[in-house]
Amino acid sequence: MANITFKNNPVTLLGNEVKVGDKAPDFTVLANDLSQVSLADSKGSVRLISVVPSLDTGVCDAQTRRFNEEAAGLGNVSILTVSVDLPFAQKRWCGANGIENVQTLSDHRDLSFGEAYGVAIKELRLLARAVFVVDSNDTVTYVEYVSEATDHPNYEAAIEAVKAAN
Repeated sequence: MANITFKNNPVTLLGNEVKVGDKAPDFTVLANDLSQVSLADSKGSVRLISVVPSLDTGVCDAQTRRFNEEAAGLGNVSILTVSVDLPFAQKRWCGANGIENVQTLSDHRDLSFGEAYGVAIKELRLLARAVFVVDSNDTVTYVEYVSEATDHPNYEAAIEAVKAAN
């Protein structure tokens, strides 16, 4: 498993580490209207999956805004931001911040995504910061588990991976 810290304290990740070349694990999360969403719902497009601990924190806010801004130039790409924030809080945050190109998804109910992608933090019941790119054939083409959860991911590498997979 990836070694992750949260505010410089080691944390335990639940689930399985995902690697480049793996078939992307399926998951069930909630959209802002409480409907269920799975990986299959975006089949046929490249997916950039941005994982954040909580949208209401500085780095998570910046990460989601950055991918929202990049979305327009990426073509047939679905950008999914997953956190354990409640769907109502995600909807409020998106509305207040003009986020329209990213779909925010909540893993609060059963950590389906967190455990499938090895990002569920046992001690905090949050998700570790990570970025995954999944191609249109459901193959993982890029993985970044950010070693310190309060640090930014490598935005440029993630965007290049999306362009390469498109």
